[in-house]
Formats: sequence, structure tokens, C-alpha cells
Amino acid sequence: MSKKVHPYAHRLVILRDWKSRWFATDKKYQSFLRADVLMREYLVKKLRGLYIASIEIERSQKSTRLIIKTSRPGMIIGRNGEGAIKLKADLVKFMKKHKITQPEEFKVDILEVSSPDSDAAIVSYMIAESLEKRMPFRRVLKQMVEKVIAVREVKGVRIVVGGRLGGAEMARTEDIKRGNIPLQTFRADIDFARERAHLPYGDIGIKVWIYKGEVFENNDK
Repeated sequence: MSKKVHPYAHRLVILRDWKSRWFATDKKYQSFLRADVLMREYLVKKLRGLYIASIEIERSQKSTRLIIKTSRPGMIIGRNGEGAIKLKADLVKFMKKHKITQPEEFKVDILEVSSPDSDAAIVSYMIAESLEKRMPFRRVLKQMVEKVIAVREVKGVRIVVGGRLGGAEMARTEDIKRGNIPLQTFRADIDFARERAHLPYGDIGIKVWIYKGEVFENNDK
């Protein structure tokens, strides 16, 4: 029987790095893991609509660094950095409320994603946004696939949507594919993301795979 493996976890160490980077003893491990999960959930909810690609956390003995990758950094940073200061203050408040140990030094870095059309997380959110605006799902899928495959580095794309598509009584899944997606090849650089479109008659699940070619050791990163 086949086993489905998450494309990101499947390539850890080989092509990818962990999204939480720290080392802790048994006593601290539990509290750090809880803090990471709670902070991620809070940020995903708070920053929904701001095209977030990923949230990474780095910890050292005295400091914690939060890296938010987005295609619209200006919307988070705000005028004269007001948004970034408010976000940091909100996170500190959230940490106090949930009794998360506060580090001596806490940094929030906001980085820009250079190619949003080839980032699975951003593409999946764009599809969700279009479906929430009640656009026909087939047109949304076709337009998005053409937009992604037009990016020079992209070699293949697959999008799957599932749920009460078009408001139908019975849930079903539809998918669309261009190019190739070699899921079992370790050196294949495949970006994967899940998203949900919240509609009055129920949620529609979205999965996006984007293949950006093979990565070899002698390639310049």
C-alpha cells in the first residue's frame, strides 16, 4: 500500500531546514514546543489576508527571533514601522496571557518573498480568496495554474480542491495539473501548502504542489 508523506518533511535535511530552529533539554523542550505551536496559530489567524509564505522561529540561550516571510511586507510593517512595533507588542501580550516564558531579547523580522507566484502557501491563499469571493472554481484553478506555470523556474504545478464545490449538495474533489510533479525524488524541489476557503455552506480544502526543478550539490543555492 502506498503511504502519503508530506513533501516538506520528506526533504528535511536534504533540501529543507526546520521551520523551528533551536535545541533544548527535556525540561525546556515541552515549553518551547508549546510556545512555537501557540505563536504560529496566533500569527496565522492574525495575519490572514497578508499573503504569508512561512513563519520561522530561531532560539538561542537569551534571544528569540521570529521570521515572517510575506509577499506584502509593507502591509505588515506599516508607515514608519508602526505595524511591526504593534505586532511585536501584541506578541509579547499574547505570551504573557498564555504564560509563555519571555526571552531577554525578542526580534520580529519581516522578509519579502521575491517570487510570490511560485510560492505554494501564497498561491493557495490566493485561490482561497477567489473562492471566498464566489468566483467559479474551474476558472480560478485554470487562471492560477497558467499564472504559476508562466514563472520561469516552475517546472510543474498541481492544485486540488475538495468540498461542496459550487455550492453542490454532495462534496467532491477536482484537480488540475500542468507539467510534472516527481514526489518520490528527494532532490526535486517541491513546495507544498494546504489552505481552507471559508464559505457559508462549508469549508473548501485546497492543496497546492509546485515543482521548481532538481537541486544538485554543485548547484549554487
